[in-house]
Amino acid sequence: MKSLDTIPTGKIERAGKLVKTGVKIGGNYVKYYGKKLVDPQMSKDSLDQDNAEDIYDGLKSLKGSALKVAQMLSMEKNLLPRAYVEKFSLSQFSVPPLSAPLVRKTFKKYLDQYPEEIFDEFEKDSVNAASIGQVHRAEKDGRKLAVKIQYPGVAESIGSDLALVKPVAIKMFNLKGKDSEKYFKEVEHKLIEETNYILELEQSHQITTACSVIPNMQFPKYYRELSSERILTMDWMNGTHLGEFTQTDFDPELGNVLGQALWDFYMFQIHKLRRVHADPHPGNFLVSGDAKLIAIDFGCIKQIPNDFYLPYFELAKEENINNDKIFMEKLYELEILTPTDSEEELKFFKALFKEMLTIFTSPFHKETFDFGDEAFWSKIANLSERYSKDEQIRKMNGNRGSKHFLYINRTFFGLYNLLHDLRAKVDVNSYVAYMD
Repeated sequence: MKSLDTIPTGKIERAGKLVKTGVKIGGNYVKYYGKKLVDPQMSKDSLDQDNAEDIYDGLKSLKGSALKVAQMLSMEKNLLPRAYVEKFSLSQFSVPPLSAPLVRKTFKKYLDQYPEEIFDEFEKDSVNAASIGQVHRAEKDGRKLAVKIQYPGVAESIGSDLALVKPVAIKMFNLKGKDSEKYFKEVEHKLIEETNYILELEQSHQITTACSVIPNMQFPKYYRELSSERILTMDWMNGTHLGEFTQTDFDPELGNVLGQALWDFYMFQIHKLRRVHADPHPGNFLVSGDAKLIAIDFGCIKQIPNDFYLPYFELAKEENINNDKIFMEKLYELEILTPTDSEEELKFFKALFKEMLTIFTSPFHKETFDFGDEAFWSKIANLSERYSKDEQIRKMNGNRGSKHFLYINRTFFGLYNLLHDLRAKVDVNSYVAYMD
């Protein structure tokens, strides 16, 4: 894959890149409707494929927030057409890397030395290039290291990038009015945090130290003296990416062990630390040769305030979902329902969230839960498909819920998907043993 010598950093330059992408997408629609005149039965699969290809090609050269949003969307397997999920998921592993001269320039700017002056060995070619940064192998004093380097201009362009992708997101998620701004501000705030590698280093140290009590989990050590706000150095961890591992013919018992570690890791963070690794995609986890699960990226950490945590997990209780008075109280507390809702909206969203929560909270209602159970996933898929085609929901305001839902729901969707890929059976409450 060809490396990049420059990345567009100016607002006008980056907007121009997206305008060109928009022109290509317009051409795809013209081509599709021309073919459909000849063949009325033609599906939208080819259009989705062409659009996904062009959107991804446009975003991958920009890197940064725009590409990160594509990565986030790739986790929404029940929201987007398969072509988009497959193409956008490449942003986890496969984007053009920075060239060696640009890497050296970044080191000189942020650590005042070139990489060959800092490390005993430094591989000039990256081993992994993603949305916000890329990783290089290095060695120092006999330690094998992973060095993450942030792309130039990413932090400075977050606001303008989100403004560019905002119209697409508004249409996709049916957001209306000024209230939608709170969701974009939440995304912007988290992306700003993700570009602060000093913050990531501190969060990584704190969470990995606390979570060291979880069996079958491993974490890298982080090195302050070899890090800065745009460069982060940690131990090199050997293992297979979780996404690659789940494509192999792995032992079901190993899937259960890894799944239990993953479940306990997340439940411990949520219920004990009240903050959580909110980016659970396969690229952030490895499986070691001795059957341990390795978490390698703590850039996206979501704090869970008490006024959200309490009603959120009250609604995870089956008896509260079935108690109409408590159920309605919690929906208002979590801003799912609002005082300005019409009778039609109240009735519709009450029924929708009751059905959703009954399905999504079902793992919490049992002592053990099988995430490989296809009946569970069929219910999720059927619900998603039904409401994606529901004309009534398109007429209503999609601004539903506290801003904290954005990353907490993302966390649970990602966690459930990883556990499904592992076909894991988990002991739902085993994490409680590590809470003292």
